[in-house]
Amino acid sequence: MHRFANPTRFVALARAVQPWAMTIALATLFAGLWFGLLASPPDYQQGETVRIMYVHVPAAWMAMFCYTGMAGASAVALVWKHAVAHVTARATAPIGAAFTFLALVTGSLWGKPMWGTWWVWDARLTSVLILFFLYLGYMALENAFDDRARGQRAAAILAIVGAVNVPIIKFSVDWWNTLHQPASVVRLDGPSIHPSMLTPLILMAVGYTAFYIWVLCLRVRADINMSKVRALKLRNA
Repeated sequence: MHRFANPTRFVALARAVQPWAMTIALATLFAGLWFGLLASPPDYQQGETVRIMYVHVPAAWMAMFCYTGMAGASAVALVWKHAVAHVTARATAPIGAAFTFLALVTGSLWGKPMWGTWWVWDARLTSVLILFFLYLGYMALENAFDDRARGQRAAAILAIVGAVNVPIIKFSVDWWNTLHQPASVVRLDGPSIHPSMLTPLILMAVGYTAFYIWVLCLRVRADINMSKVRALKLRNA
């Protein structure tokens, strides 16, 4: 992977991946929303409210996935000094924050009819809220220094330290008594959810992932091009 530390090569790769990611994202999101909102049956307990699940659950998955990717890129940037890794982490932060915000909002909308309240300070909700603040803290810290390199190092350290929150989110329902149900999709004995509900969940998860890759490619290419423009201006000055 060292060859992709070269910004020009990475931009070429992103340019090739971007249209495929866009196509997959649009196709799977359309199919997932159609299955989730129209084709799948209502739940015998939750009724039509269960349809919020098809937006909420994949968004929560992506919130953790994006943060894991951001922390991994930050570690690579600190250890191997890959400039593109810093760019990837910086580009991931607002995307991950958006997924986390979507998970929090849809979770509240789902929680009100199911639990009778918009919010409760249980382990999973609190740890996801902390994840959202970690994203915001990363973006604020990265831009808090006049020296760009110092901001990148500080933000990278925060991302790596904050990664401990990801397994807490994942296993909080097993470690503590929370309102959330245990895992029903990723299980050693296989999914416990009916295929009519599993299909839109998987489609939405694939769509969200492809959307993340699509937007990531756009942001990384824009960031690298802006860096080249700044370098040219400094050289001319």
